[in-house]
Amino acid sequence: MNLRRLQYFVKIVDIGSLTQAADVLHVAQPALSQQLATLEGEVRQQLLLRTKRGVTPTEAGKVLYRHAQLILRQIAQAQADMDAAGQGLSGAVSVGLAPGTAAAGLALPLLRAARTRHPGVVLYLNETYGSALSELVMNGRMDLAVLYGGGTAVHGLAFQPLLRERLYLVGPDTMMPPPETVPLRLVEEMDLYLPRPYNVVRKMVDDACAGIGIKPRVVAEIESASTLTSVIAEGLGATILPESMAREVLASSSSWLSRIVEPAVEAPLALCQSDHLPLSEPARAIKDILLELVAELPENLLASLGKPTPKRPS
Repeated sequence: MNLRRLQYFVKIVDIGSLTQAADVLHVAQPALSQQLATLEGEVRQQLLLRTKRGVTPTEAGKVLYRHAQLILRQIAQAQADMDAAGQGLSGAVSVGLAPGTAAAGLALPLLRAARTRHPGVVLYLNETYGSALSELVMNGRMDLAVLYGGGTAVHGLAFQPLLRERLYLVGPDTMMPPPETVPLRLVEEMDLYLPRPYNVVRKMVDDACAGIGIKPRVVAEIESASTLTSVIAEGLGATILPESMAREVLASSSSWLSRIVEPAVEAPLALCQSDHLPLSEPARAIKDILLELVAELPENLLASLGKPTPKRPS
């Protein structure tokens, strides 16, 4: 399969017009049409449907488009790695950090370390929800992500456990603060503000409650950290959060926190990457820094899993 034809095909799909794609590629339209026909002959599939508004990919075309993007990206990265051989690392590395987790606290240390050790590497940090980050990694549009999950296998993804965050009950000062630890059963008596059921932390809370035969009294579902902080500050009810986010809420509102026990509930944080796309050399270097930073955190799982912990260069 000719790489140039793949590049032409991706550009046609991106633009949605043979005529406009020919202009952008500086190729005569008849020649571009011939290249497309040759590609369709090679794969023995019709790849595009021609309409009055332009062209759209067939189902086979959509499949080839996804693969072609990954192939072309790997080719470009291979060229970049070869060009950088013997020189300092350079290139772009994208890292997802799930907000409201210990991952968010890695952002500044990661930026500092990357800038010091690999000034030629440009970091792109994306803080969004774990489901969106894992999809970006799966599609090859992001190199690495640190997010909650990894307990179950996901086709196309590989997870490396990093650490576990304990869950805390967080409430306003207008409510009587409980002791430093509180049995999970106590939440049955409270108005709770939690994320939607698909959220990893919410699933853990629901499962833990079901395990002891209670149902949390959820009065509203909130995904926004700022809105949740405002809810607590207004004294509207309580919430359950991982320790990192719980302490952020505590610092910005008149509230208290209490670690949940009986049973203790812990959220697993994992490093997510593709299980079939190789990391570029810059991405490998950034992954090593991430593992070093996690190794310095309490409750990290790197040593307990028998994995060698990266050491800082002296």
